[in-house]
Amino acid sequence: MRDIMGMMGKVKEMQAKMEKMQAEIAALEVEGKAGGGLVTVVLNGKGELRSLKIDPSLFKEDEVEILEDLIVAAHKDAKDKSEAQAQEKMAAVTAGLPLPPGMKLPF
Repeated sequence: MRDIMGMMGKVKEMQAKMEKMQAEIAALEVEGKAGGGLVTVVLNGKGELRSLKIDPSLFKEDEVEILEDLIVAAHKDAKDKSEAQAQEKMAAVTAGLPLPPGMKLPF
């Protein structure tokens, strides 16, 4: 019975750590760049676009498609970085837990 109580205590402790970590991840701001820095986006930890900066040299009618592609690429760069940072933070919380490979938290 002591083992169950100890396990419940650990579960509550883990839950508190997870909530704290989720708040930290949501507060992250990650910058993604494309075109050698001509397009820059900033996302929060939830993947929401916070800002977009475009170099004025890209404002040419015949380069609209290039600009669109660079915006998408910069967004993907920032999102990938955000997800990597979130996984690093979650790995610190879940260290020592016997989770199956590839399982992500929170569910």
